[in-house]
Amino acid sequence: MDLKRVVIVLVLLVPFITKASFILLPMDETTQKNHLKAYGVTYWALDKKYKASWLLNYRGGSFLLPDAPEIRKECQIRGVSFEVISDAEQASILAEIASPSQNMEAVVLEKAPKIAVYTPPGKQPWDDAVTMVLTYAEIPFTPIYDEAVLSDQLVLYDWLHLHHEDFTGQYGKFYGAYRNAPWYIEQKKEAEALAAKLGYAKVSQEKLAVAKKIRDFVIGGGFMFAMCSATDSFDIALAAEGVDICEPMFDGDDSEPNYQAKIDYAKTFVFKNFILDRRPEHYEFSDIDTTEKRGNVPFEKDYFTLMDFSAKWDVIPSMLCQNHTSLIKGFMGQTTAFERDLVKSSVLVLGENELNGEARYIHGQKGKGFFTFYGGHDPEDYRHQVGDPPTVLDLHPNSPGFRLILNNVLFPAAKKKKQKT
Repeated sequence: MDLKRVVIVLVLLVPFITKASFILLPMDETTQKNHLKAYGVTYWALDKKYKASWLLNYRGGSFLLPDAPEIRKECQIRGVSFEVISDAEQASILAEIASPSQNMEAVVLEKAPKIAVYTPPGKQPWDDAVTMVLTYAEIPFTPIYDEAVLSDQLVLYDWLHLHHEDFTGQYGKFYGAYRNAPWYIEQKKEAEALAAKLGYAKVSQEKLAVAKKIRDFVIGGGFMFAMCSATDSFDIALAAEGVDICEPMFDGDDSEPNYQAKIDYAKTFVFKNFILDRRPEHYEFSDIDTTEKRGNVPFEKDYFTLMDFSAKWDVIPSMLCQNHTSLIKGFMGQTTAFERDLVKSSVLVLGENELNGEARYIHGQKGKGFFTFYGGHDPEDYRHQVGDPPTVLDLHPNSPGFRLILNNVLFPAAKKKKQKT
């Protein structure tokens, strides 16, 4: 074969030799234009039955997808940065990740989890950060509420989100500031009507029944993610089962004398030894929350730090902490953060504010399932108030605080490995 023919053959072979087989969605700080929508593209690919891998600690927790025209198109439509790589480049990346010297791991993502968001019909005009980011990332979810939960429809879902809820029957402890507001009066009336319809004499009893169904969903293998007041009010409701902790303006009769002594901490997921707040006009459920104990946390120093886990040995916490920064700016809520000393030793602290002794982001296992509690209301609205306009996520496409929420959304998609520590 003469030289000219060799050159022609090589030119013809080059497209096949260099043909890309994979798409990398980089998740580092400088490369990715829209971190939040990158999760949505990954979810979309899983939903289309494509295989995917989550590259823990590789360029901020990048995603590896097969190269397909429709995936490229989806990235382009959603404004997600991607890199087309060859088989050889993919093998090189995986070899680097597999090296014992690297704190990295490749986790296979198997299926798109079915997502439910616990939210009342006709919700009031403050926003729910998870509903907001799911919508922005274009990840589908189903709103459900008490009737669906109590009729055992949670079995249809893999992942359940709770946000600014009150499972204690005290209407969010809004009584002090909003008892004369039309929305509060209407909300109370609707809750009482729903409880009666479902066969309960009190809202507190109906909400406890809902909390127990959610508890059983987790024990049976479900994934529960809670933010803001859904965190502590959920545990308080479980611990106060069979005990009347509600004052007359909430349920029409007096609370039980000495009810604090009857609280059963063994029934909670996370918290122990907490003291309930008896004041109906006080916007706190207990001493779990640190909102009123933050005098030494000025706005400019309000950050919390993600813990550094071994990706190869502690895969689950590593997944939940994937980010392009380990320092996350703080944000307030009815339940802003958790008193560290009141968190059970069986619960893993993923993020903390050392300045104030706060646990901000925590995770644990209950039965066959998992739960994550994340303090605060909206990662990009420092002090969100009732009636404030919703956050515009187009202004925060790379939000580290919202990334933590989406880590939890994809977590159930991962092929689970037994945690080694």
